[in-house]
Amino acid sequence: MATATVQQQKTTNPTAIIATLAAAGIVVSMAQTLVIPIIGSLPDLLHTSASNASWVVTITLLTGAISTPVMGRLADMHGKKKMILIALIPFIVGSVICALSGSLVPMVIGRGLQGLATGVVPLGISLLHDVLPSERVGSAMALMSSSLGVGGALGLPASAAIIQFADWRVLFWITAAAGVLILLAVAKVIPSHAARGHEHGFDWVGTVGLGLGLTGLLLGISKGTAWGWTSPLTLGMLLGAVVVFVLWSLWELRRPGPLVDLHATVRPVVLLTNIASILIGFSMYAQSLILPQLMQLPVATGYGHGQSTFQMGLWMAPAGLGMMAVSGLGAAITRRWGAKVTLTIGSVVMAIGYLASALGTGSLWVLVFTALLTSCGTGLTYGAMPALILSAVPATEKAAANGFNSLMRSLGTTIAAAVIGLVLSGMSVAGAEGHSVPTLAGFTTSLLIGGGLALIAAIAAALIPGPPVRTGGKH
Repeated sequence: MATATVQQQKTTNPTAIIATLAAAGIVVSMAQTLVIPIIGSLPDLLHTSASNASWVVTITLLTGAISTPVMGRLADMHGKKKMILIALIPFIVGSVICALSGSLVPMVIGRGLQGLATGVVPLGISLLHDVLPSERVGSAMALMSSSLGVGGALGLPASAAIIQFADWRVLFWITAAAGVLILLAVAKVIPSHAARGHEHGFDWVGTVGLGLGLTGLLLGISKGTAWGWTSPLTLGMLLGAVVVFVLWSLWELRRPGPLVDLHATVRPVVLLTNIASILIGFSMYAQSLILPQLMQLPVATGYGHGQSTFQMGLWMAPAGLGMMAVSGLGAAITRRWGAKVTLTIGSVVMAIGYLASALGTGSLWVLVFTALLTSCGTGLTYGAMPALILSAVPATEKAAANGFNSLMRSLGTTIAAAVIGLVLSGMSVAGAEGHSVPTLAGFTTSLLIGGGLALIAAIAAALIPGPPVRTGGKH
């Protein structure tokens, strides 16, 4: 069996492996942004309130955050290819359920199932590190990481165009069909790799604890504005999350073969990389909340550009393509100077992008430049973080540690949604139709926050100790 696996690795085309996993990442990440153009219409489409309809977005974030570290641990135990295939099945089923939905409950169920595939990207990165020739690892991991931005950038204009010219259900039929094609390609092209880490069994207690803690934390943060930040429900969620995480940490530290190796997470390389990941996740997501609004607000506001959803998607699309374009550059920097330098440079580039927009939002081209620059910086950082994580953990922890790093980025995006939402709602005025409209000062403040956190991420990256981590070798 081992001989067959080795032979398959030798005969499989590395380019086909990279293309297949990158396509999987793009399809999964596209599903995250597909619903953005129909968010305003969801209450009518699903016959529910706007508050309830927001669960269509929240549930995907929640299931993705919980499942990603769990899938990473299972991948270390049973094989990364197997877990990628398993993750794609609920993605396909969920897409079909969404396409057939006419009410809130089945749509939320379908979107929750789609979210279970979020871990495909970190799993793919870990798998590339295992099966590719050494000289292809760095650029391949950077390209796989960039698939997150590419999928998001392509998903927005594509979904807007489909909604404009066809029924909204087509969105989900397309993701279902794409999921089937990706599943078949993974089964055919991707080689199996030896699984490790069976000796202590799966940590079910840790999984339940992590799920409960993340549920309380993410719901408290993401729903705080709607529920009220001082409401008993919000405070109860956040306080409950703290209690659960304390108990969970005590369990994880004592259990052999834990779901998350907390001893590894406090190693300086891993700890500082994860801190940078939270900050970068915040900065990456903040610009995707701010720039589209500036593009779409009416020209009458004095700072809006009056673009339709479809036009906005087209203006934002180059950013995702730029994120993919810099993957090779990031890999070259990492080979020459180490992943720490790539992470630092990427964070600084993101900060410069924010500064450009904060100094002048009056031109669409400035906003496009900002989106492009922040996305290119994100692409550099996303390619560097897996290299740093994988260099600092043993082979039996690769997928789990990479999944936990992905969870840190997700936490950053959740915090960004809450903080930017608070800033924009707190600095707003009544619009022409009585709706609250964020002021230019609100947008400028939000941009400065995003840029400031990107600079702090650069400082955290610069403090990462040890010799340069260069891609190309196996750890």
